[in-house]
Amino acid sequence: MSKSIRYPIADDLKQLIAGENDKVFKILETRFLVSIQTRLPGLFIESKSKDSNIQATLSLLDQMKFSAQRGEVITEDWLRRLLEPKALQTLQDPSVVGQSILQNRYGFAVSPRTINQKKLVQAVEQNDIVFAKGLAGTGKTFLAVALAVASLEHKEVERICLVRPAVEAGESLGFLPGDLKEKIAPYLRPIHDSLSELLPAEKLKRYQETGAIEVAPLAYMRGRTLKRTFIILDEAQNTTVAQMKMFLTRLGNHSKVIITGDPSQVDLSKGLESGFIHAIRLLKNIQGIAHIELDASDVLRHRLVKEIINAYESEKECS
Repeated sequence: MSKSIRYPIADDLKQLIAGENDKVFKILETRFLVSIQTRLPGLFIESKSKDSNIQATLSLLDQMKFSAQRGEVITEDWLRRLLEPKALQTLQDPSVVGQSILQNRYGFAVSPRTINQKKLVQAVEQNDIVFAKGLAGTGKTFLAVALAVASLEHKEVERICLVRPAVEAGESLGFLPGDLKEKIAPYLRPIHDSLSELLPAEKLKRYQETGAIEVAPLAYMRGRTLKRTFIILDEAQNTTVAQMKMFLTRLGNHSKVIITGDPSQVDLSKGLESGFIHAIRLLKNIQGIAHIELDASDVLRHRLVKEIINAYESEKECS
């Protein structure tokens, strides 16, 4: 590798990935001990010491250019996640995080952005039931909803059924204001938020009015058989063993199920076993059922979320 190289990139893409005051390029300079000149057409990259890593810089730039061309927003937090050791393994293979699932309501591509998210997508393609265990912010629910919407848009299924258990976390449903629909609305809000980001308001409203998209509490699943349906059970750590069995036996022909949960956030009454944890253990050897685990390296929210998770995990290990 030479001590300097000119990297070709169009001015509009360069502006998209540069960040405010070229902050993104400055992060690369610090990490890989290089100098990046932006004033001339393209980028001029030069090593600053014997420990400079121009090859890694080029790989990062390739990934950023690839993602920006597909509509992803390049931020400092996005880059810092890519600079972590586990994420760096993907740099020579953009297809690991490059396959688009669909375009969101703003026209940006939605795609898996970590190795474990890619494994989740592959698991859903190859299995009819997938358990996705992961910490807060790992993108498991949003990715599951994106896969369901894509399946509906491509007419692979006739409808989507999005389900959450209405478990009281510090509040009793009986003391909350309003009728039953108003009482359970807060529990279903995160799913509505994901749908609103993925679909234009008019299309989402039409899907809901025609029954193509249904968002409901877990109790509403009893006695039903869901055929040609993409089903998501979110916050599944808050199901009992009996509820999980009831839910899993709703599966009809030509349907898929993703069950997401975080075992560290169980809100069940003391003494009750989580149906999510029980099912993962009980069903681990059944062909057609996959189990994917996402960890702190997959957290895609604010960088502080990952640090908070790591702090809590460290305290747990010490206690």
